Amino acid sequence: MDNQTSYDRTKDLKTFDDRKTGVKGLLDEGTKEVPSIFVRPLEDRSKDLSNNPENISIPIIDLTHVNEDSTSKAEIVKEILLASETWGFFQVVNHGIPIEVLNNMIEGARMFHEQDDEVKKQFYSRDMSKVVTYNTNHDFYKSNAVNWRDSLYIIALFTGSFDPQDLPSVCREAILEYLKHIVKLGDFILELISLALGLEQDYLSKIRSSQAWSYACHYYPACPEPELTLGTSKHTDSSFITLLLQDHIGGLQVLHDNQWVNVTPCPDAIIVNIGDLLQMISNDKLKSVSHRVIAQTIGPRVSIPLFLKGLFSSPEKYGPITELLSEENQPIYKNFTLEEFYTYFFSRPVDQSGLDYFKL
Repeated sequence: MDNQTSYDRTKDLKTFDDRKTGVKGLLDEGTKEVPSIFVRPLEDRSKDLSNNPENISIPIIDLTHVNEDSTSKAEIVKEILLASETWGFFQVVNHGIPIEVLNNMIEGARMFHEQDDEVKKQFYSRDMSKVVTYNTNHDFYKSNAVNWRDSLYIIALFTGSFDPQDLPSVCREAILEYLKHIVKLGDFILELISLALGLEQDYLSKIRSSQAWSYACHYYPACPEPELTLGTSKHTDSSFITLLLQDHIGGLQVLHDNQWVNVTPCPDAIIVNIGDLLQMISNDKLKSVSHRVIAQTIGPRVSIPLFLKGLFSSPEKYGPITELLSEENQPIYKNFTLEEFYTYFFSRPVDQSGLDYFKL
C-alpha cells in the first residue's frame, strides 16, 4: 500500500497491540502488505537522504595488542578517540568474546522470537517497571509510524540487577553467558574512552556509567514493502555507550556527512557507539550520531544491543566533565540527574533528539 487513507489509527494500534504476536504474527498469517500503522508519512519518505557508496564504512579497531605494551594501547586509544569524534561509531574485533558465545546469543534471540506465540505472550507488556518484556516498539503509541521490528527487553536500569529465572527459558543460558562477557567488554571500552579523553582510566567507571543497563534482542522479519517503513527509525541512543552484536544480514545505517552509511556486518565484531550521555558529559567532544535500520525483503535479521546507562535512581548530578572545560570550552549542557534524563527520554518519540532540552 502506497497511499495512506483516512483511518482510525488509535484503534488500529490497539488492535495490533492486543494481539500480542508482533510483526512476526502478521507474516505468519500471510500478510502481503504493510499495514497502515507501519507506513511512514509520505513527506518523511520524500525527504530521505541518499545512501553512501559501498566503499565507505565505520572504522574497525583491532584490540589484539591492546594490553601488550603502552605504545600499542596508546595507538588504539587514539583510534577510538578519532572514531568517537568523527563517526560516533566503530567496530571492535579480537575483543576476547568467544565466537561460540556470540553465535549462541544470536541463535537464542532467534529462538525466542520464533517459538510458539502462546509462550511469547506471557512476556508481552508495555509496563516499563517490568525487568523482562516483549513487544513491538517501546514508543508504539507516540511514533508517526510503527517500526517493522519485535523486541525482547531486559531492563536493569531501575534496579541494576535482575533475577535470571525471569528470563525466557529458551534463551536464558545464552543471555546469561553473553551478558557476562559483553558487560566486561563494555567496562573495558569505557576505560579506553576515559584515556582517550585525557582522563584517569577509571574515570567513567567511578561515575558509575555502567552500574545499570538495558538489553534487547531485536528481530526484524522480512518486509513485503520495505520502501514504506523502517526497521528502526532514525535516532540516537540514551546511553553512555551501546555495544551491538548483529548477524550477517545487515541493515544498520549511520548518518555521516549528511548521508546514510551502511554498517556492513564484520564477522564476530562488536559495534560500539557513543550515546547521548557521553556526548553531553564530554561537552560535545564525542558524538552521539543518528542511526537507523532499514526494512528489507530478506530476513529475519537479529541484532542485540547492550545500553550502558547508569542507575535511574542515582543521586549523582551529571554534566560536562570539569577537566574538559576551559575558557575556550565553556559548558554546553546543564547538570542533571539520570532520573531527569530518562524521564524526558521516555516521554518523546524515538526519532526526536533530546539533547537540546538539556542545553544551557
